[in-house]
Amino acid sequence: GWLFWRVMACGRRTGYSKRQVILFILCICVCQSGAETLRYSLPEEMERDSFVANIAKDLGVPLSQLAARKARVVSEGNEQLFRLNQNTGVLTAKESLDREEICPQRHTCTLVFKIFFENPLQLIRGEVEIRDVNDNSPVFPEKEMVLEIQETTSPGSRFPLESAQDRDVGINGLQNYSLGPNPHFSLAPGTGKDGVKYVELVLQRQLDREEQGELNLLLTAIDGGSPPRSGTARVRIVVLDANDNIPVFERETYEVRLAENSPLEQLVVRVAAADPDEGSYGKVRYAFTQTSERSRQLFQLNPVTGEIRVAGKLDFEEAKNHKMVVKATDGGGLSAHCKVQVEILDVNDNAPEIALTSLTASIPEDAPPRTVVALFSVRDRDSGDNGRTECSIDGDLPFSLTPTFDNYYEVRTNAALDRERTAEYNITITAMDWGKTRLSSRESIFVQISDVNDNPPEFTQEVYTMSVTENNSPMLRIGSVKATDADSGKNARVNYALVRQEGKEQPEVSVNAENGDVYILRPLDYEKVRAFEVTVRAADGGSPPLSAQAVLRIVVRDENDNSPVLLHPSPDSSAAGELVPRWAPSGYLVAKVVAVDADAGQNAWLSYELAKATEPGLFRVGLHSGEVRRARRSETETLPTFPTMATESNAGSLPRSYVYDVCFAAGTVNSEFRFLRPLFPCFPAGLPPGPGEQRSSVCSQDAANLGGEGD
Repeated sequence: GWLFWRVMACGRRTGYSKRQVILFILCICVCQSGAETLRYSLPEEMERDSFVANIAKDLGVPLSQLAARKARVVSEGNEQLFRLNQNTGVLTAKESLDREEICPQRHTCTLVFKIFFENPLQLIRGEVEIRDVNDNSPVFPEKEMVLEIQETTSPGSRFPLESAQDRDVGINGLQNYSLGPNPHFSLAPGTGKDGVKYVELVLQRQLDREEQGELNLLLTAIDGGSPPRSGTARVRIVVLDANDNIPVFERETYEVRLAENSPLEQLVVRVAAADPDEGSYGKVRYAFTQTSERSRQLFQLNPVTGEIRVAGKLDFEEAKNHKMVVKATDGGGLSAHCKVQVEILDVNDNAPEIALTSLTASIPEDAPPRTVVALFSVRDRDSGDNGRTECSIDGDLPFSLTPTFDNYYEVRTNAALDRERTAEYNITITAMDWGKTRLSSRESIFVQISDVNDNPPEFTQEVYTMSVTENNSPMLRIGSVKATDADSGKNARVNYALVRQEGKEQPEVSVNAENGDVYILRPLDYEKVRAFEVTVRAADGGSPPLSAQAVLRIVVRDENDNSPVLLHPSPDSSAAGELVPRWAPSGYLVAKVVAVDADAGQNAWLSYELAKATEPGLFRVGLHSGEVRRARRSETETLPTFPTMATESNAGSLPRSYVYDVCFAAGTVNSEFRFLRPLFPCFPAGLPPGPGEQRSSVCSQDAANLGGEGD
């Protein structure tokens, strides 16, 4: 299911039709289920860039997919032997392949490679068998072999000869031996239990030293190639005088088990052969025969004591067994042979090796669980439990390991990722073997988590309250709102805007889209609006964008920009005079002045005072009540009227006042009075309005309405 969706997604991105994608999936399924391993054959010694196979054709993969999915070939080991052309799908050999160099002493030479695909990750195993070509002739270790044979040796006696070595295998390897014509000897070739061909010289007719003291024979080794190749060596027979006894080994075969970490000079085994003859005929010397050059380099034989000791660094992974033949020869030339078989025991001396094959450097934080992040392989060159490995991920990370095949592992996610909590992971993989002394190795891979727009902006406050004094200047900054977004990049880039509400007037405020600064667009009037609210939206730059809202409350502060306004007596009234009885006592309420101020707070607190009177001290006004009362009786009876100027002012930081004139008349019952304009103007000369004052008159030219009854 995972492969299906990944391939379908790939098909959509590259423009392939669904039919092509389905055919591709079918091809992959066939390759995976029916042909897990691609197998090819190639003769050795071909020229570089020789054709091996058409991978695209064999897998049924369109050529465009090879490049789109970054197909590549990886050989096992450090040396890359093959090359994959993404444009043609052809697999070629990078260099001329020499089977004997790549797979020495192996009958079958198989090179393993892996084809890797990305998007999605896929691994296909392939094998190339390197076929042997008869390009090597049999070679004897020595050009001349010398045999010393007693003349009394009976016919039918056998004498082992050095075997020829042929680096080719199979039919191209060593097949037979031939001996030049002679009257005394014949050949007896054979094959040992280990499959190695050997040859022995058989005495057919008894020798006579006096007749012929030395014989020279030509030994030929022939392979089975077409045409066959051959190699020759000279066999020189030295006929000796009689020696009655031949050396006899204690055992025909010595079997030894030896650890691969054995130090130099360590004793492996001591072979011993006894010869009952006396003198030089009873002295035995030892030498290797029919032993490979590699074994001769690793082991040293003492010719006198027969001790075999370690002479080189043993390696179980290179060779698990060593077979040697020891020849014991007495002073008379008689010899005997024994076999020494050394089994190399594996020691846990190789730590596991981790090879990272493919890595997805970045994955989105909304990647589903089981998403493949990386592919790697583990190899341990030891054997048994020493070569058995297990892998783990260090620490508590949202990743797990899934074994695939051939010691390959996939690193997959096993939990939901959150970039806002962890933006990157350093995944350390530990590979450990199962040896008694466990060895381990580590490899770290670095994975970044790419951001997905999964976090909306968040305001620092749900409600912002800001204040501004009325009569402000236009575009006045009064503060700012702030929202943050836990995402990154454009997903965290926040823009601010006011939420427009249908049917409502354009607000008197604006918000800077980039930094959230709040501005008042035009002067505000506290007496018209004292507070208002707007909604601010913060949206990120994701696709689709996410947003959040906050309330912005603007409070308008009052300023003392209004003068008091007179309500009573009305400046427009036709009768604004008051009749005061002449006998009225002190404290008599003459009139009440009522005024209001449109401002608020202390800017609207009013106080009253008499600014000017024609007869000072005759009247007083309440500071806060506005009541005008008689302060004392008048001492004259000649003046019928008393023009008085009253003022009221507020308590603002810059007090504002209102000035007006009030005319009072004094008289007896049923008296008649008339105010004469020329005598009592409402605005006396020399008393113009002061700063911040407003003036009006409450005098009337008609005094008829001022008459009244008194006590």
